[in-house]
Amino acid sequence: MLRSLAIATAIAFGSVIAAPAFAQAAAQGATTGQTPVQIVQSISDQLGKAIEGHQQELKNNHDKLIGVIDSVFLPNFDIDYASILVLGQHAREATPEQRSRFAKAFYNSITHRYAEGLLDYTRGRVKVLPFTGDLNDKRTIVRSQVMMDDGKTVAVDYAFRKDRDGNWKAYDVIIEGISYITNYRNQVDAEIRKVGIDQLITNLETQGDKALESMEKDTKAPQQ
Repeated sequence: MLRSLAIATAIAFGSVIAAPAFAQAAAQGATTGQTPVQIVQSISDQLGKAIEGHQQELKNNHDKLIGVIDSVFLPNFDIDYASILVLGQHAREATPEQRSRFAKAFYNSITHRYAEGLLDYTRGRVKVLPFTGDLNDKRTIVRSQVMMDDGKTVAVDYAFRKDRDGNWKAYDVIIEGISYITNYRNQVDAEIRKVGIDQLITNLETQGDKALESMEKDTKAPQQ
């Protein structure tokens, strides 16, 4: 099983995929004109500056830690596109209000679930690998490695696409070959089929990361 730092680092990138309510404000700080590799490297550097030397302060101030995630990661994600991917076929069935409520609740749940894992982050933990593919006009993958405490590395890749303004934005995180979007889309699909989208949204809104944890366990249970 992946350790908390690898999950937190990757999920922090991916946790913002379901937060369209915050997109307009964050867009003001988005990095423009950079390649996907430059964006991932920039995020890694910003995260190091924000975390190093402030671990205890951030541990005691959870809201400030969440603010770090918002400010560093959020401007660099194609939020609307990715949140639709998480809902999958249910995005077509949901009303605009349901999509909005789901996005906010899902974002808050994931961010709170994994935020504290970032307190172990230091610069050098994430190594962005040189780009070796073709940078086409629509989509590409940035590959990186996250170093664990025991010296082992975990492969973490980021899928990017260009937004309407021509800027590269990430929309998926792949940890050891497992897509963040696919993983949570399967869990969301199973939960919606079980309790319905309104109840899922209510559970996420009222129970937060506990509802998410329960949903994850329920999805994994048949595989054990």
